Amino acid sequence: SMKMARKVFAISRSTKEDIVRHYPSLKDKVLVTHFGYDRAKFNSDIPQTEVVRVKSSCGIGGDYLLFISTLKPSKNVSGLLEAFKTLIPVFPNLTLVLAGKKGWMYDDVFAKIKMLNLEKRVIFTDYLPEADKPGLIAGSKRFILPTYWEGFGIDVLSAMACGVLVVVSKVGSLPEVVGDAGIYIDPKEITSICAGIRKVLSMDKKEYNILVKEEIAQAENFSWEKTARETLKGLGVL
Repeated sequence: SMKMARKVFAISRSTKEDIVRHYPSLKDKVLVTHFGYDRAKFNSDIPQTEVVRVKSSCGIGGDYLLFISTLKPSKNVSGLLEAFKTLIPVFPNLTLVLAGKKGWMYDDVFAKIKMLNLEKRVIFTDYLPEADKPGLIAGSKRFILPTYWEGFGIDVLSAMACGVLVVVSKVGSLPEVVGDAGIYIDPKEITSICAGIRKVLSMDKKEYNILVKEEIAQAENFSWEKTARETLKGLGVL
């Protein structure tokens, strides 16, 4: 399909590099058009009433860390659970919310929770309606994605736009999306995941405010309008 196509659009430089590595002859026709996000829905002015509504709907009581993605091995939910278990003595009132539909081998996640005795500390939302995402993200203490790979990370971008600090793996496209405005971890090291989460939860007010400002500014570099313009430009329409 790529060989027959006039142009190939990749959603990140990381994705383009993967394509070119497998198909070197296509290098000149693979173009990068990053995704955007809905600025009307994801911003730092989400009403508290919406946060309360979504938290109530999901059965969330207090402070929580948020993970949004499909529950499957590549997202490293198991590593996140191990790190969270280690952090409980330091942050005893914190809950972990896993939002996303069940994917391949999702049973391993539930088995891990049982093994670690985390049944009362982890909340599953299952599939999350798009309308509930802004409130759930805005209400979270921090957003965490310790994935082994990511093609783009649109929920990470949405969290940044809401002013929620993000802790993400330094893999795939995530450095393109997050830039210098987030905390990076090594998804293969539980100690690294723990350190990243602890760092963003322990920041003083000044450091926290600086990073939030950088996140919002970084998110402003992405929009669906920009995606459309770059797509049309790549097709020679503009």
